Amino acid sequence: MTDLADLSAAELLAAYKARSLSPVEVTEAVIARIAAWEPKLDALYAYDPDGALAQAKASEARWLKGEALPLDGVPGTIKENIRTKGVPVPMGTAANELSPAANDAPPAARLREAGTVILGKTTMPDYGMLSSGLSSFHRLARNPWDLSKNPGGSSAGAGSAAAAGYGPLHVGTDIGGSIRLPAGWCGLVGLKPSFGRVPIDPSYYGRVAGPMTRTVMDTALMMRELSKPDARDGMSLPPQEIDWLSLDGDVKGLRLGLQLDAGFGLAVEPETKAAIEAAAKAFADAGAIVEPVAPHITRAMLDGLDAFWRHRSWSDIAALPAERQAKVLPYIFAWARGGEGLSGGQVYRGMSQMLAMRDASLKAIQPYDFILSPVSPVASFAAEWASPTNDPAKPLEHISFTVAANMSDQPSISVHAGLTTGGLPIGLQITGKRFDDLGVLRMARAWEAMRGPVTWPSLPQSR
Repeated sequence: MTDLADLSAAELLAAYKARSLSPVEVTEAVIARIAAWEPKLDALYAYDPDGALAQAKASEARWLKGEALPLDGVPGTIKENIRTKGVPVPMGTAANELSPAANDAPPAARLREAGTVILGKTTMPDYGMLSSGLSSFHRLARNPWDLSKNPGGSSAGAGSAAAAGYGPLHVGTDIGGSIRLPAGWCGLVGLKPSFGRVPIDPSYYGRVAGPMTRTVMDTALMMRELSKPDARDGMSLPPQEIDWLSLDGDVKGLRLGLQLDAGFGLAVEPETKAAIEAAAKAFADAGAIVEPVAPHITRAMLDGLDAFWRHRSWSDIAALPAERQAKVLPYIFAWARGGEGLSGGQVYRGMSQMLAMRDASLKAIQPYDFILSPVSPVASFAAEWASPTNDPAKPLEHISFTVAANMSDQPSISVHAGLTTGGLPIGLQITGKRFDDLGVLRMARAWEAMRGPVTWPSLPQSR
């Protein structure tokens, strides 16, 4: 019998409507799951089981009155850097001073308004600038598939929590792969929406919030709420009527590009390549036209972006008093300090690479409806490492397939493609044209049906 903590949001909403389950008993089951997993995973921050039970009781009352909200009684979490009223936002680093947030940021507000039972926040690395669970403030987050491995980041705790069954709904953020990378390494569905599709505050170039779930339908249910307008985000898209739950679609006749070489960064591991090729073949067997896509992002583009991000981060860190600087994760401090001596011209040229990536990505996808690729060239790595290279001089070698979609505003999703022989998840990335978020979800749902169900990791007895 399926544990209540493993039911999807869609299944829970149907059960609540039929009165065969209540939000209280489901929340209790998720709290029990957290009690078993969390000492091993360290995925949560500001965990509030009593508050969650109070929310569940209020939800149960609404269901009984026939006044249920769109996500009423479904448990979930919110990434630490997305403000929730009354909770400090350390941004993953011990260097920040803590003060309670004055209000909910837009994604948190939309989930709360929809009746989501918010269990707490999920952990992240310092300033969100690592694809890792390593943090100077939070305990080290680990991957439920293998506790010696990394969940990825920067939505590290969200990846761990979703894979372990801390409820079905989780929201992360992504500026270079921070939703898709942990989703890929944890076997999840992780959507980086089109830039501006989900209002966020504060907004920044390329930065988005998006769902991390176990199923495409649950991602669609979240997008129905997260995409609602919020005037606080001056970079958000105009409101658009999208039938988010209309996920059926025929792939026959679609033109799909298959990219197996990013042109730089880490080489794609053979098992990862084989899994993505198998997915592409499944689409071709279903009638899609699949063609190879040559690399379109260059080393110069990535190096320029790295220089700009280093300088931006160093500007923030250098402004801190020495005693707070000393609390920054040493890897992040060393990486950011690489931007200390850059000239204005170097920083400008680095920033200009965002536009270069944008133009290259949009030209590359023009002949196609979607592009298939790995999420990451490699499977997950040691939990204690900051990145797959663990080298601050080579920090972005693993984001070669993910970062371009952030710069080009394109929707891009990670979907579980299979396991390595060592039992680690491999992520398939599906990237669509700007604003075709629904098309990306339909492609992901089509692959989900071809692939079949995922067997989620069971609780290990020790670490």
